[in-house]
Amino acid sequence: MKNFTTVLKIAPAFLLAGTMVHAQTQDSITKEKKIEEVVLIGYGKQKKTDLTGSITSVTAKDFNGGATSAGQLIQGKTPGVQITNNSGAPGSGTAIRIRGTASLNGNNSPLIVIDGVPQDFVGVNGASDPLSLINPNDIETFDILKDASATAIYGNRATNGVILITTKKGTAGKFKVNFSTVTSLSTKMENVRVLNADEFRNFVNTYAPDSYKSKLGNANTNWQDLIYQTAWGTDNNVSFSGGIKNLPYRLSVGYNEQNGIVRTNSFKRTSVGLNLSPKFLDNHLTVNVNAKGTFTDNRFVDGGVIKTATYFDPTQPVYSGNSNFGGFYEWLDPGSVNGFNVNATSNPLGMINGIHDVSSVLRGLGNIQLDYKFHFLPDLHFNVNAGYDYTKSEGQKKISALYRPGVNDAGSSSIYSMEKKNKLLETYFNYAKNISAINTGIDITAGYSYQDFFTSIPGSINYKGNAPIKINENFETRNTLLSFYGRAIFTIANKYIISGSMRRDGSSRFYNGTRDNVWGNFPGVSVAWKLNEENFIKNISAISSLKLRAGWGKTGQQELPGLDGNRPNNYPAFASYNGSNPGAYYEFGNEFYYMFRPTNYNPNLTWETTTTKNIGLDFGFAKNRITGSIDLFRKDTEDLLVYVNTPAGGLSNANWMNVGNMKNEGIEGSITLVPVKNENTSWEVSFNATHYNPIVTNLLDRADASFNIPIGGIEGGAGNTIQAHAVGYEPNSFWVYQQVYDNNGKPLDGVFVDRNGDGKIDTADKYYYKSTTPDAILGFSTKLSYKNWDFSLSARAVLGNYVYNNAASNSSLQSASTNEYLQNVFYTAPEYGFKDSNRYFSDIYVENASFLRLDNVNVGYNFGNVLTKNSNLKVYAMAQNVFVITKYTGVDPEVFGGIDNGYYQMPRIYSLGFNFQF
Repeated sequence: MKNFTTVLKIAPAFLLAGTMVHAQTQDSITKEKKIEEVVLIGYGKQKKTDLTGSITSVTAKDFNGGATSAGQLIQGKTPGVQITNNSGAPGSGTAIRIRGTASLNGNNSPLIVIDGVPQDFVGVNGASDPLSLINPNDIETFDILKDASATAIYGNRATNGVILITTKKGTAGKFKVNFSTVTSLSTKMENVRVLNADEFRNFVNTYAPDSYKSKLGNANTNWQDLIYQTAWGTDNNVSFSGGIKNLPYRLSVGYNEQNGIVRTNSFKRTSVGLNLSPKFLDNHLTVNVNAKGTFTDNRFVDGGVIKTATYFDPTQPVYSGNSNFGGFYEWLDPGSVNGFNVNATSNPLGMINGIHDVSSVLRGLGNIQLDYKFHFLPDLHFNVNAGYDYTKSEGQKKISALYRPGVNDAGSSSIYSMEKKNKLLETYFNYAKNISAINTGIDITAGYSYQDFFTSIPGSINYKGNAPIKINENFETRNTLLSFYGRAIFTIANKYIISGSMRRDGSSRFYNGTRDNVWGNFPGVSVAWKLNEENFIKNISAISSLKLRAGWGKTGQQELPGLDGNRPNNYPAFASYNGSNPGAYYEFGNEFYYMFRPTNYNPNLTWETTTTKNIGLDFGFAKNRITGSIDLFRKDTEDLLVYVNTPAGGLSNANWMNVGNMKNEGIEGSITLVPVKNENTSWEVSFNATHYNPIVTNLLDRADASFNIPIGGIEGGAGNTIQAHAVGYEPNSFWVYQQVYDNNGKPLDGVFVDRNGDGKIDTADKYYYKSTTPDAILGFSTKLSYKNWDFSLSARAVLGNYVYNNAASNSSLQSASTNEYLQNVFYTAPEYGFKDSNRYFSDIYVENASFLRLDNVNVGYNFGNVLTKNSNLKVYAMAQNVFVITKYTGVDPEVFGGIDNGYYQMPRIYSLGFNFQF
């Protein structure tokens, strides 16, 4: 699908599917009471039937079970939202993309708002994912704002969508206790497909000279089996809720402990949550207090362990028979200072035992919301929201001098910490009233927002046993966002709905000494037509609801990833000075001093702007036993934020610039069926599908592919990249040579297609082959309950998913005779017969990694009243990551970023849980 017209042509197919299913639905359906579902829309709520923008809501009853991170709760549950696990390590969290990408080098993650407090995009040192610091068990709903008409109210942070997370709250009434506990076992899926000991001996004896054949050992060691383990985990939560007079409350305490499938890897999280929602002044003043605290302990496994377990010679034993290097076998070099071959692969068990990398993270997130309904004008509300988000992390990585990783430095230690203090103050007025005289409802909101982000990173303390202690410089930064916003919604005759919003944002991030680039305006407008309220449809009993939506809006992107870890890039447009890099000293006499040097900056830098057009249809048939929606969208991004090389003579060889445009067109749809619903049995089936196609349309004012931006670093060689952004192609396209094959389909070593016909093979012959953008993303889930039994499963499929197999590209015949050591190879190395590893850029390593994954299967039994009349006990068993069907030759086809170079695979998890409430 290459244009919006083509997208429009596909829409009837989705409608036809809904009609066909309706035709198969039984006519004898009992009449149900209609319940108006309310959805958060940002600074307010709206009935789902009145929504004009593209918004999806997922509630706790539809969450995936067994989630350790917030993103996993809704994985595969909603169209247009792709959630990919960052890795299989516990606490690693997820990467979330809404309707693909809208930026090249800027942040592509959606804005997360937790109980009305927008989060920042800055990572936390010592935490793999900041969202893993929130207990998923405390979350009640996700409201996902996808198009600009819905997200424009959040201005210059909303290009990638907005996710509103609401946590659970107490309700007035009887005191209730809910306790749940889950015990789980995690296992690996499979090993990277390298040669076993006998296959490797045959490989070396076939292709290596005699001097290397003599290096073969007599052992049969599966190094991958030795680093993996069956891991135990537990997740325990207890909550107390009820109401004391006019004070509803909920208090929750949780403890989660997960051990990774790679030995020594672990994650522990203790959480506390408190919600108070009293009312005062004759119910005219509503107070909502949210307070959440988490404390996590992490032990990380070194990222190189999986790679070394992949490549270490399987014919060598685990232990050497002496005490050197902790007793583990290592490749030796008598000519080296420390006795080992510095180029050789390390013993993976030596790395696991020699590296101790731990962190502790404390996070407190709280806010108080005041909603005052004026006595003299009860339709007018005044809302104040004050929030504070505090994070403190500390960590230490120690490398023992007894093992190879620490021998050169006689042992080492690095101590680091980080502190974040984010403040929020928002105030807004809301006036909502139905004017019966003109049969119109109005809902008007106007407000002001102040948000301040402060980050402090004290200089890390680095110690080496053979060198003085070194303390790096402290780092502190802050940025501020000021905003004025308004929205008006008009509902006419309960049929026609018009919504318009405007946000004016001022960001200190683009301050350049003047206010030229500080302020921006972000409008949005949308309309809806409730067709089912028209007389020509109203009397058609088969149609329960039918609504047509259309929207337009502009949003922004101001998030620049830090170029040094989690240090925010807050003032890229402002001329300033920083301390020189460690090691860059200036000598005065016999003393060496740090100096200040000017930083690179671009005074013309501003945010990206994305204009989105959306048209959608919401439908419900057979008394809403069949419901769904279809959306067509187009996003046009201008002033792309790109980090590009700049001409010589400046302060740096690269800088941030606004240098390009991109478009993204797509279609998404969902349908939910309730084939059976009676007193004893309920069955629900849901399916969603998404397709989008982002294309770079301009870079540096060039409208062709003569210029590109290389990205996607790979293992092997120095500075090699395998992807590029180029005009006319999808972002993150693989930039490779076209492999030539013989008549039998075997690849010819070092032979590529001369695409430009100049008689030689060079960079000009590379082409753009596939990308990380899939052709389609599909989600499926079903829930079945029969009396006290219930069953559910959820699955996902990603079609047209391509991954660069770096394990395969790093393997060649050269691996049998390199640098006086032996290194194992991917199973394709003997088959391909490539003589050396300088074949990284062949398209043979870009593999079709389309997959179908059964994410979750859950079966439970509800025992009902076990102690008292209102008590309940539920027991359930669950399996996660049950199977994956794919042609990809690596371990896991779902690799975020599309480059598989030592990916920590997703575990297969088996769980048993109990839920008790009274």
